[in-house]
Amino acid sequence: MVQSRYLRPTPTRAGGGRDRAILVDKSLESIEQGSHSFAAASKLFDKATRERSWLLYAWCRRCDDIADNQDKGGPLGDQGNMKDAEDRVQALRVLTKRAFEEQPTADAAFDAFGLVADECGLTLAEANDVIAGFALDATRWTPNTEADMLRYCYHVAGAVGIMMARIMGVHPDDGETLDRACDLGLAFQMANIARDIVEDAEADRCYLPQKWLEEMGWQQGEHALPENRFRLASLMPRLIALMEKHEAAAKLGARKLRFRQRWAVLSAARIYGAIGRKVLNRGQLAWDTRTRVSAPEKMWHMVAAFFEAVRNRPPPPAEPITWSRHDFKPLAGW
Repeated sequence: MVQSRYLRPTPTRAGGGRDRAILVDKSLESIEQGSHSFAAASKLFDKATRERSWLLYAWCRRCDDIADNQDKGGPLGDQGNMKDAEDRVQALRVLTKRAFEEQPTADAAFDAFGLVADECGLTLAEANDVIAGFALDATRWTPNTEADMLRYCYHVAGAVGIMMARIMGVHPDDGETLDRACDLGLAFQMANIARDIVEDAEADRCYLPQKWLEEMGWQQGEHALPENRFRLASLMPRLIALMEKHEAAAKLGARKLRFRQRWAVLSAARIYGAIGRKVLNRGQLAWDTRTRVSAPEKMWHMVAAFFEAVRNRPPPPAEPITWSRHDFKPLAGW
């Protein structure tokens, strides 16, 4: 046994000691493989924000892959039993905490997150809010009410929006702007939910509120059957209206950002909003093929967002904003 006085302690260094340029390159590879929409919008940022957004995305993508036992957002792997799912989520917590402590994690995505957390002052509590969303996915949770769905959207996307705002230099005490950043994440996730309803059902998952399905007379899983697609489409105006409510609120927060940041955020908002509106407009055919925004359409949205960012006078939401990001965090016992 080697005596402890001969062992060197592992030096602490943000990024686990990895070279920053290497972490940025690996993170860019992750976002280009995992999300064409985010990759396109992120390139509108200034260099520092762009690279930091990639570092954050790489961690989100890796956490999602570990929680779902998949590769780069591909088909779900064997989910195993509930203990297996809990072990995967616990691994996320352990690796993320280690990254915050500036210790090497042997995983570039977690080291990348440790680096961006150090550079931007992100907190472990903010990270754990996101991990809570991966825990919901891994344990096959489904929302009962609309409020439950919004809390789920908070964890998997709204909390990421808050961290993105912090990366863009929003002060942690600027609650109004952080609330609106959360709104953007909520809107993104509702577009994802609308697009992926049938795909999720095939994986035995459902993110539409159970109360909505009960109103249609469905048990969970019946909503995605081919014979029910026409009636399923009748729920989309309700979901997309909720998406657009938070999308409009998010644009108010973008007013305070620097021009290139505002341009990138508004581009992403337009692209993801287009996904939700395409699902709505396709009606019962929305789930026959995956709803996508083509490259020319993305370019058009980015051009339109440029002029929107220059004008910087977003219209107010149709209804007064009476909520904050704290309304979407879990209640006691939830």
